[in-house]
Amino acid sequence: MRSTLISLSLALLTIPGFTNASPSIEKRQCQITLNTAMSVAKRLQSNYFNSITGEYSGGSHWTDANAIENIHNLMLATGTDEFSSLGDNSYIGRTAILQADTGISLWSSILGGSYDDASWIILALWKIADYKAARGHDNSAYLESANTIYNIVQGAWDTSVCGGGVWWSSAKDYKNSITNELFLLVSATGAINFPSNPAFLTNANNVRNWIKNSQLRNSQGLFNDGLTSTCSNNGQTTWIYNQGVIAAGLGALYAVTQDTTLLDEAEITLDAAIRLLTSNNILKESCDDPTQSGAKCNNDQQAFKGIFTKNVQFYLDRVNDPARVAKYSGFLHAQASGVYYYGTSGSGDIGSVWYAPSQGGSVFTASSSSSGLAAHIANAKYGPCAAL
Repeated sequence: MRSTLISLSLALLTIPGFTNASPSIEKRQCQITLNTAMSVAKRLQSNYFNSITGEYSGGSHWTDANAIENIHNLMLATGTDEFSSLGDNSYIGRTAILQADTGISLWSSILGGSYDDASWIILALWKIADYKAARGHDNSAYLESANTIYNIVQGAWDTSVCGGGVWWSSAKDYKNSITNELFLLVSATGAINFPSNPAFLTNANNVRNWIKNSQLRNSQGLFNDGLTSTCSNNGQTTWIYNQGVIAAGLGALYAVTQDTTLLDEAEITLDAAIRLLTSNNILKESCDDPTQSGAKCNNDQQAFKGIFTKNVQFYLDRVNDPARVAKYSGFLHAQASGVYYYGTSGSGDIGSVWYAPSQGGSVFTASSSSSGLAAHIANAKYGPCAAL
């Protein structure tokens, strides 16, 4: 462990309507930071990716989707094709290609009624499609599968309980923050990429208004896990990823509407997270503990901090405002520093704890390494271009 101290139903099958709005990330990248990210990505792929199954060892569908999105986000940032085969070889890609080639969709079976998992996979499919479009390759299989899954998610919108919102799962027993934040993000992103299809923007506005009028966000500005059966805030954990995905969704909707109140809403939560969910300015999940006797974050929770940093990047991509970039630049650099000095093992794997050196409590998995990778990519885009 490094011990150096830290420095501060839609008609998407009309694929020609795809605008390719976001595959080309501007060359405002910091090369030295991207080099670090590439090293992490190479280790992630060599140590955790199973080329036979197309999955990451110890992962789940949704954490795999985030890892795949992160790798393609990195290739778009660097211009490299180092991992060009990942999309097609991943289980996500194989399933998308199968549907395109045969018309057989396995998505309902794969998702198992999990609507938040569904949206994570949509985001990964779209990022692969962005990469392929940027390289001049056919991306229609990925767009087609994303459309199939989006139709599943939008079918889970229900106004009979709590006045709206997407159910967490097909059990229809819980409405929570992450599922609806993700529905906002994929709908608003769809409105950007497919402007000829008004259903995306309609859905984005509907879910944004529902979230705003719900009790999901508490008096501190943070989103708790979800709602009770009586539609009140359930007071459960303010997971870090909830505070980032909402910002990316509101930023994407702003890119379509130019409604600046969306940015105010986003930054209430971003700022609350930075103020309340950090230790010495480094993100600290509620289950993080560097000691052996501390609680351990599970595989899902290990992904949350990286999802936050990634979605800060996506938020800044959409608002395109130097003042807002400056506001969060130092924070993004601090996260990458925490990952590099406190989170990275001698073999190049990244652990679950960023805010302090591990004393045996940090967990090293594909999910935690992918999470750290996301922090490096966000820092390369918007942090100061300086050595860690």
